[in-house]
Amino acid sequence: MKLGAFSISLSVKDLQASKAFYEKLGFAVFAGDMAKNYLIMKNGNSLIGLFQGMFEQNILTFNPGWDENAQLLESFDDVRDIQRALKNSGIAPVSVADENTTGPASLIITDPDGNTILIDQHV
Repeated sequence: MKLGAFSISLSVKDLQASKAFYEKLGFAVFAGDMAKNYLIMKNGNSLIGLFQGMFEQNILTFNPGWDENAQLLESFDDVRDIQRALKNSGIAPVSVADENTTGPASLIITDPDGNTILIDQHV
């Protein structure tokens, strides 16, 4: 299963303080908007999303179709194919992608410890 780029999306209390902290670890702003309360920060191939006031807990995020530079991959598994494979393996999504569509879509699953995993396809 090709899940695409991986990042962790952190629910932060103070976006500016979190930005400053991760900059000290060598991360730089890659995308996002302070005015919209989120930043995507990058250090090499590592991505961290900082989100203030958008969700309650941290989220593991995969982006089918993208590499770590948000560039389109030549080959990837569509989120709907991933969803079917997950369902066939006994993993029930918390929210599902509409299988009658194409293009951007997402699904959410949780791991056995309650960690949220977002599979978010932008292409």
